[in-house]
Formats: sequence, C-alpha cells, structure tokens
Amino acid sequence: MHKLYSINFTALNDVPFRVKFVALLKNRSASCFCLFLFAFLLTGMHSVWAQSNGSNNPGQPTTLYNTPQRDTSQNKSNTGKWRDGETRITIKQLNSDIAYTPDTALHTFQRRPFTEPWYRDLGNLGSPSQNLFFTPEDRFGPTLGYHVFDVYRFHVDSLRYFNTTHPYTEFTYQLGSKLEQMASIMHTQNIKPNWNFAFEYRKINSPGFYKIQRTNDDNLWLTTNYKSKDLHYQVYAAFVYNKQQQDENGGITRGGELSDGKHGDKRTVDVAFQKDFYSLTRSSVSNTQRDFTFLLQHQYSWGHADTLYNEDSTHYTAVLVPRFRITHKMELSTEKFQYKDVYPDSATYTALFQHGFTGGLGIDSVFMQQKWLWVDNRVLLNGFFGPLGKQLEFNAGVGNRYDAFLTTYATGFSRNNFISNYAVGEIKKEALKDGQWFYQANAQLFLTGDAAGDFTLNAFAGRSLKNNWGMLSAGFRQQLNSAPYNYTIYKNQYYSETKSYTRETVTQLYATLSIPRIKLSGGIKEHIIDNYIFLNNAGHFDQDVTPFSVSQLWLRKVFTAGIFVLDNELTYQQPTGNAPVNVPNLMGRHQLSVEAYLFKKALKIATGVEVRYHTPYHAAGYDPFYNRFFYQGSYQLTNNPEGSLFFNFRIKRFRAYIMGDQLQALFLPNNMAAPGYPLQDAMIRFGFSWVMIN
Repeated sequence: MHKLYSINFTALNDVPFRVKFVALLKNRSASCFCLFLFAFLLTGMHSVWAQSNGSNNPGQPTTLYNTPQRDTSQNKSNTGKWRDGETRITIKQLNSDIAYTPDTALHTFQRRPFTEPWYRDLGNLGSPSQNLFFTPEDRFGPTLGYHVFDVYRFHVDSLRYFNTTHPYTEFTYQLGSKLEQMASIMHTQNIKPNWNFAFEYRKINSPGFYKIQRTNDDNLWLTTNYKSKDLHYQVYAAFVYNKQQQDENGGITRGGELSDGKHGDKRTVDVAFQKDFYSLTRSSVSNTQRDFTFLLQHQYSWGHADTLYNEDSTHYTAVLVPRFRITHKMELSTEKFQYKDVYPDSATYTALFQHGFTGGLGIDSVFMQQKWLWVDNRVLLNGFFGPLGKQLEFNAGVGNRYDAFLTTYATGFSRNNFISNYAVGEIKKEALKDGQWFYQANAQLFLTGDAAGDFTLNAFAGRSLKNNWGMLSAGFRQQLNSAPYNYTIYKNQYYSETKSYTRETVTQLYATLSIPRIKLSGGIKEHIIDNYIFLNNAGHFDQDVTPFSVSQLWLRKVFTAGIFVLDNELTYQQPTGNAPVNVPNLMGRHQLSVEAYLFKKALKIATGVEVRYHTPYHAAGYDPFYNRFFYQGSYQLTNNPEGSLFFNFRIKRFRAYIMGDQLQALFLPNNMAAPGYPLQDAMIRFGFSWVMIN
C-alpha cells in the first residue's frame, strides 16, 4: 500500500489547552483514582499500552532582552475564525510520540494501491492477495484465520490520530479499464485545540476483465483523541468496519485461450464456475468477509509541569513530564466469514465430498459461515525515567479476554467459547530527534484458556543518525502459536473436517539500514519455522513437522542526474529444503522518470517508465472453498516482465496520474497471478488526490 505519511518531528499534542471537563476531574488525583478503580471493577481484568507525552523541542533559557509570552495561538478552536497563522497537521499512532505529516510525494504516486511493495492479487482490484515476499501470517493468540483480504482492511492497531489547526479533507479517486473504481474520503479537524476527530471511508468496486469475478468492498475507520487542559488525562477511541465481497469464478479452464485471437475480449474465456443460465455477470459462488472493531483507551498520568520555549525564546508552552501512569484499554470485535454456492455442481466438490445435487436454484446449496466475537480488557502500570524527549518508558500489567467461535452450516452449528488471562510487559525508548538511540522490547504470555502457553517476544534496537545519514536497526521476534480456528474445523451440510495441531513456532531475525543522504536502503531477514500449519495441494489442512528457514535480502538505490531519476529495488529469498512455501527467488522493480518543476514551480511532474519482474517459481494456488492460498509444487509460473508508462503531476494540493499498465499484454499473452488466474489486459488507469484545507 502507499504510505500515507512521512516523518516529521513536530509535536502538537503536547500543548496546554483550556477546555471544560467534567467536575469529577477538579480534584485530579483522588477523583481520577476513583474513576479508574470503578472502571476496573466493572470490566474485570484489563491492561493498557502506554504513551509518553514528550516533546521534540527542548527549551531555551529566558533572556532579559526578550521576555517570553505564552503561546496563545494554539488556544483557538475550529469553531471560531481560525484562519490566521500557518496550517499545521500532525499524525501519531497509538502509544507513540513520533509525529508524522501527510504524504505529498509524486515519485511513485501512480503505483497500484494495496500491492506495494510485493503483493499480488488474483488479477482484479479487491481480489484475494498474497505477499510474494514471504511473511508468516499473524496467528498469535485466538484468531479466526482468514487473511487473504488483509491488505484491503483497516486495522484498529495501526490507525492514525490527528491534531490540526485547520479542518483537513483529502478526496481520492481512481478509475481503470472495465470500470475498475476506488474512491475514498478522509476528513479530520479539531473540535477544540485538545480534541480531534477523524474518519475515512473507502469504496472499491471492480467487475474485472474476466467472467464473474466482481469485487465489492466497503471500509471505514473513525478516531478521536482528547487531552485534558492540565494534560494529565487522555482518551483515545477508534472504530473500524470492513466488508469484502468476492464473486468466485474458479479460474480459467483453458490457458491456451489467452493467446487465441478469438478471445480478445477476456469475458469470452471460459471459467470454472460459470453458469450462463444463472447470470452472465454474477457468480453463484461467493466469499464474504465482514468485521468491525471498537477500541477505547484512556489513561491518567502523574508528573510535574515543565516549560518549553521556541527557538528565540519569545513564546513558551507548558508541558507535563510524566513519571507514573495507569491506563485501561478495551477492545470489542466481531468478524464473520461466509462461503455460499447457491447453484452447486456435483463435479465442483468431488475433491471434498460426493453428493448429487438436484440442479434447481434454491433447492440445494452449499453454505458455510464462521463467526468470531472477542472482548479484551487490559490494565497496565507505566513508569518513566529521564528528561522530556528522551524518556525511557516501562510498563507491566495483566489482561483478560473472552473469545467465542461459531461455525454455522445449513443443518446445524458448532460453538467454542473460552476465557483467557495473560500477562504483558514492555520497555521502550523512542528516537524523537536525529542522533538518538531507540529500543523496545515487549512480551505477552497467555496464562489460562485454550491459548495457555502461547507467547510472543519482540525486541529491537537502533539509532537515528545525525545530518540525515539515516537509521540502523536490528531485532528479533519469537512466537509460539496455536492453530487458527478455521484450520481446526470446516463444516458444510455435506462435509466435515476437524483437526488438531502441535503448536507452531516462528522465529525472525532482521536488520535494516536506511541512508537518505545517498538514497540507499536495505535489509536482511531470517525466518525459522517449526510445525508450520498450511493448506496442502489436496485441499486439506496440514502441518509440516520438519523445521525450515527462509532467508531474505532486499536493497533499494535511487540514482539522480539532474531531472532524471532511476529507482531500483531488488529482493532475494531462499527457502531451505522442501519448505511448503511458494516464493520467487528474485524480484525486481525499476523506474526511470523525469521529475521537474515547470511554470515557475507552479507545476511539478514525474513521468517515465516502470518495469517489474520475478524469476520462475511454483506459485501458490488459490482455493475458493477455504478462501486461502495453498501450497503446490506441480505448476511452475513463468511470467514476462511487466511494463507501464506513467505521467504524474501536482498543482498545489492536487495530485493526479494517468498511466498505461500491463503494456506487455499488447504483444504477449497475459501474465498469471496464480494457477488459473491471469492478470488484466493492457489497460489505462487514472487517479487523483485532492487535499482541501479550510
């Protein structure tokens, strides 16, 4: 996916504001302690994640010649006339003091969303997607286990929390051949200087180049963050909703038709699930995934007030230097997956079960639905050492969660409910300025419940180098995982499969280097996996009890010569032995562009050519019945290099592109994404992003 923000070390959340709050907070220490005690008794076992309130601008001493004044410009509200002064917008993520600003880059603006940097969909926007640069699934703790739509979904733990001096809106639209469309709108503004809200809604709809492969997605997130006028109390709340719908066509039946001149229109190519008597545009087989999550985190900090000055000491801002904090975090989430075939064919299901269908719409069907509901509460105690902007934070706490799994089929259901308790801890120091060290280590261990004994341990350290010389970091991660729910049970009204597994162990070691001054970045990663859980070629759940590893290396170097820019990316990965993973050994992407300002810098352009390629490999297959990719070793995928031409431009806050994509398909057969699933024809794509600031 395109990255939506870039690093900026200006923090706006660490300023005092005069905001009326409930009377309970007048007696701050005693009242807030009672408030947290009451919340704890209501919700049971809780835990939290900490967030320090540091600033990035250490103060300067007051001089006799320039008496500092309190910075009152930030006490204004969007409800009034807030048009004087510079527009400032910052973005933070939960439990982090690193501030970002919105991305306005033009260099790679034309690239497809959701497939960056190495993802591959099934040849249609919104279709199931996999990462060709091997990455293990996130299976820690109780999970449902459906991940092929993850790249399109908003995730509550990676949302953005804003602070802005002016209302800020961004509208994005993209249009491609065969009515491929994506539209989104994001808006944020401060209700008061210490209270912000933001939301984004995105719609994806694409009928596709081939028969009955329509996708239809809706995604929404909302966030709000509030800080009391004395800076002791903070609230973060978020809501996420995702819905992905995929019409399954089962893939094409004869690959030779791609190079047959009779099939210039790819909707004339036969697909496995086509039933023209049912519909010419919709499939009788569909997968739907829907989820929503609500998050609430509130925290109270004890510490002492401090004062920060601007560079010439003409203005000052009061801040709170935290020393101790108590936090409560609650998450409520539900997720549903549904497979439905309303007009089944007996031959389609011979690999799973034998059944003779009557052939009438609504008389027979194949139906399977799985649901997951979970509630998680955490309480954490946080401590802080060191001066503002260089604080070391540590925390420890406990959590309690309730998980309910349900499999429903036409003639019955299967239910599994359990309660878990766990312990968490973390130590962290962030680099808020150049030249600082940063490090973090955290752990979580399930003590009770079906996941008892599962744990995750993460640690990394590095340093941000001065004078834009970059950043160096290294770390490791280790997990002991139970199998996801959907690997343990599959049931429809005609077929049932259940299985138990040995716990899966995943260890990762990695190091990264980034040097912006010479436009060079790279890294190395080693995955070591034991008891790997996967779907095999026969369409059954499986586990590889032989340990294996996957070694990975990536490198990016950008060369510039005047207005010419050559951007090169290479990756290399190598599994050991007979590891049940499907990855290409080498992948590359090269972009040559002309980038310049025109008309006295009123217009900026970036135009050129891009080429992508990978070496031949045994590509993972896609199974619509399980809605996941599976390991196979018989079909080798050999694709031609993919080429595109693009023209990007920016005028003030308006960015747009037009490009020709998959241009090699003008002369060669379509490339393949997976066995039976070809990519699009040569196509025209257009898109823009328009930022509006009131």
